[in-house]
Amino acid sequence: MRPELQSGPPPGAEPWTDWELGLMRRCLRLARAAGRRGEVPVGALVERGGQVLGVGSNRVEAGRDASRHAELLSLRAASRRVGGWRLEGATLYSTLEPCPMCAGAALLARVSRVVYGALDPRKGADQSAYDVLSSSSGNHHPVVSSGCLAQESAALLQGFFQRLRQ
Repeated sequence: MRPELQSGPPPGAEPWTDWELGLMRRCLRLARAAGRRGEVPVGALVERGGQVLGVGSNRVEAGRDASRHAELLSLRAASRRVGGWRLEGATLYSTLEPCPMCAGAALLARVSRVVYGALDPRKGADQSAYDVLSSSSGNHHPVVSSGCLAQESAALLQGFFQRLRQ
């Protein structure tokens, strides 16, 4: 496996619930749809209280806009649905460790938890390249859980980039 797409649960990780796995499988479907459109295959959703509030998949190329990441699109959709920017009690799920922009948006939206699949050592903002989600600065500190369906998430990204290189 390429070092930039590490996978696997962290040592001592708790087992994932069927609910969490189902939501991550939905994120993987969103990611596959992005890949079919020629976008980097990342999918994300926001859930609160058993209800999916917003979904998103990368649309950077289609929109010619670097801010159209799956996580941001799902946060925007969730905010529209609840009628406000505060998403306390919500969980952001993503197939890839959020970048600094998406991690910052999750913090500003006050999500309570972030769950992601594959690590991204080049741009990840949790435990990889940057320390945004787990930083002790600021007034909001979401619980972060990494490694949910990490192998599937990493394989999807690896396959996409292999096809691009061919």
